[in-house]
Amino acid sequence: MKNILVTGGAGYIGSHTVVELQKAGYNVIVIDNFINSNELVFQRIEKITGIKVQYYKIDLLDKTNLNSIFEKYEIDCVIHFAGLKAVGESVKEPWRYYNNNITGTLNLIEIMNNHKIKNLIFSSSATVYGNPQIVPITEDFPTGACTNPYGWTKFMIEQILKDIQKSDNDWNIVILRYFNPIGAHSSGLIGENPNGIPNNLMPYITQVAIGKRPELSVYGNDYNTHDGTGVRDYIHVVDLALGHVKALNKIEQKAGLCIYNLGTGKGYSVLDVVKNFEIANGIKIPYSIKPRRLGDIPTCYSCVDKAKVELGWEAQFGIRKMCEDSWNFQKNNPNGYQ
Repeated sequence: MKNILVTGGAGYIGSHTVVELQKAGYNVIVIDNFINSNELVFQRIEKITGIKVQYYKIDLLDKTNLNSIFEKYEIDCVIHFAGLKAVGESVKEPWRYYNNNITGTLNLIEIMNNHKIKNLIFSSSATVYGNPQIVPITEDFPTGACTNPYGWTKFMIEQILKDIQKSDNDWNIVILRYFNPIGAHSSGLIGENPNGIPNNLMPYITQVAIGKRPELSVYGNDYNTHDGTGVRDYIHVVDLALGHVKALNKIEQKAGLCIYNLGTGKGYSVLDVVKNFEIANGIKIPYSIKPRRLGDIPTCYSCVDKAKVELGWEAQFGIRKMCEDSWNFQKNNPNGYQ
């Protein structure tokens, strides 16, 4: 297996995965529409790996241009990141999320099938578990009680992929359910670079730290957790990227359909992350408590034993390292990639 097509490869998780794929010796081709990303990231990747990235500005809703990539390259496997991902925005604009994420995936699958390319790694999410009754969450927990349209798109795509693999055993599909990626590459060259007001906790914290925002908004302090704020499983984005490299080994084994949680197996509250960031970087983060957000749940963290046993993968980086690397990217790139 040599040629890997990465959809959404200019994004936060996608760009870090491209780095690890190149380091592992794969030839990477990226497509991205750059709606929530910046093509300058590829110059940064080349500085890290010394390898030029082949990339194309293509939207998955554009079947003609998407098909042209499969005509041009002999693709061995597709890693599918591309999609809209902001929970709050999905609640406000559900039609846009369903159209973009699901239709785009169906287009990709149809073209892959036409070209007899039946190896796929899908970027899913712990949101498919909804509001779990107990934690830690294992892969056999019920799914489909999603709390927002973004989560429903991930759930529906998972179901589509399960049905496709069931209908045709030649398909090899690995579904990776991410928990909460934070951190950045240790070089400080690539990291999370949101447009506008960040939707995720860590980039909001780093923007407060650098003075772009006056304080952190903490949404809800009355959850049934140790300090009242929401608890999540935060994973270093480089650990997450390495999980995709390990998943390619599973694809090469012709394993059919496999599903894995990628997390650390530990839960940290919003205020835990704030405290660890302050300790790691010596910067005070002012915050204020706001009402709960629609679609948020109290507690969510993973059991990752299956990935450890079957993929030989385990997260290596702790919460302090995640905080240090997040800040290192932000302070070296106060205006992102511009």
